[in-house]
Amino acid sequence: MAATDQLAMYDRTRQYTNDIRVEDYAPLVKRIAHHMMLRMPACVQVEDLIQAGMIGLLEASQKYDASRGASFETYAGIRIRGAIVDEMRRGDWAPRSVHRNARRISEAIGQVEARTGRDAQDAEVADELGVDLNNYFDMLRDASASRLFSYEETFGDDESSLTSGSSLEHHSPLEGIQRSALKQSLSQAITQLPEREQLVLALYYDQELNLKEIGQVLGVSESRVSQIHSQAALRLRTRLADWREND
Repeated sequence: MAATDQLAMYDRTRQYTNDIRVEDYAPLVKRIAHHMMLRMPACVQVEDLIQAGMIGLLEASQKYDASRGASFETYAGIRIRGAIVDEMRRGDWAPRSVHRNARRISEAIGQVEARTGRDAQDAEVADELGVDLNNYFDMLRDASASRLFSYEETFGDDESSLTSGSSLEHHSPLEGIQRSALKQSLSQAITQLPEREQLVLALYYDQELNLKEIGQVLGVSESRVSQIHSQAALRLRTRLADWREND
């Protein structure tokens, strides 16, 4: 069912909760959908994400509890993002080769950096993999969409507590300490990334700019932004390998 049809059906049944009109938040769905396109495969259209996001918005309007202190826009944003991610996971689009190549890239970055003692450059990683630069960029694009490393998921507990209750109900004190230590390690690792990769992460996750907007800031194409984002994620994956092995 198209997103507009879903909204129309919702309007006809007059199922408004807490005096919230879901159509007022349709622009929020579109903004989030365009923002999340960076981590999606090339075959996914933004309309697919908007449709999934509309479902999250409808669920948010039905389940929102103002007594928890969060604004509806904050709560809805979390539900919208969650609905989009859930829909993409159900699609199970990524072939095994994509996951295998992502691991190969991560390993190649680690090998180059261990050998040179500095940040691995695009051409060096491509040489380590035995592919040309264009093929390497194609691998980066697919790896970005596979979500093998997610900055947002690493920091997800603070937001998820708004939708599922206090995190104290689900995590032991030891898990809380471990998660806090992981956040500190990740934050430190980010500060050690190449400057352009740090900037892309900051613009994407902190400023919530989309691909086109980040490209305008950096003076590069949208596809290049995706490549930089993916390489940053895989570089972090390499530098936090010990944490991943202990998951």
